[in-house]
Amino acid sequence: MLETWLTRELGLTVPIIGAPMGGRAGGVLAGAVSAAGGLGMLGAARYTTPEWIAAESAVAREAGGGRFGIGLQTWSLPENPAMVDAAIDQRPTVIALSFGDPDGYAQRICEAGIPTMSQVNSVQDMRLAEQAGIDVIVAQGTEAGGHTGHVATLPLLQEILDATDLPVLAAGGIATGRGLAAVLAAGAQGALIGTALLASPEAVGPDYAVPRLLAARSIDTVYTPVFDQARHQPWPQRWFGRALTNDFTAKFHDAGGDEDTIAAAYDGADPDVGVVYAGQAAGLVNAERPAGEIVADIAARAEELLRRYA
Repeated sequence: MLETWLTRELGLTVPIIGAPMGGRAGGVLAGAVSAAGGLGMLGAARYTTPEWIAAESAVAREAGGGRFGIGLQTWSLPENPAMVDAAIDQRPTVIALSFGDPDGYAQRICEAGIPTMSQVNSVQDMRLAEQAGIDVIVAQGTEAGGHTGHVATLPLLQEILDATDLPVLAAGGIATGRGLAAVLAAGAQGALIGTALLASPEAVGPDYAVPRLLAARSIDTVYTPVFDQARHQPWPQRWFGRALTNDFTAKFHDAGGDEDTIAAAYDGADPDVGVVYAGQAAGLVNAERPAGEIVADIAARAEELLRRYA
């Protein structure tokens, strides 16, 4: 059994957290990850409502034996501060405040007795999280699917581990036991996995998402703002999104264009145009499998490798 700070403090049996993927990680996926011994998280996007948080939390709680987390996009909270209260009301195992300065929000969550976590993309981001009182740091590398930073997981993880005494998790490019073993050996207390779960029947998304992911290689992703522009999502420009390449990225990623032109050409129902956010671990996802099976296999393989080479 892999025992780390993460498993001890959160009552897990494997040091794996399901990434809070906006639009993809609802209560069913979160519950399945938690039921397998990890911690599943709901991904609350900018357009998410407090009602969605309440409904999906109930699903995750029942399916996962009471353990689940909620991930919030910090940059969007000033326009919708009720999301913090909605998350606190559900009494999750942990609340993540990522992509923005968590100051103020983290203190409110702490006062409610709920641990906090923050995905960071630089040492500077980590310092802001420390100052805000965040409990757990996640070093998220640019290999990750969805919105992320510019630095790769391995150099970022080394920087963060050397710069803080807080518990550190790793995210970005981790989809097998080899990846989990690598970051644990480096000093991380666990890992967030996202892309590895996207071909699970428990993940939500358009019908074309799974076949496109299964056909993708690790080189078939692009770090781009065009899907935010297409859907008028005002993400800060320091965080683009990593997605599978398609006809839409081929037309607009390099050429660019004004937002209205890009939006007019977008059709989320078209598999050659619609967005499928996924990371560079896409080439490691080769079959549709239940989320619980994926989590169990990653943990078992990591433990086997660490014991073999200890």
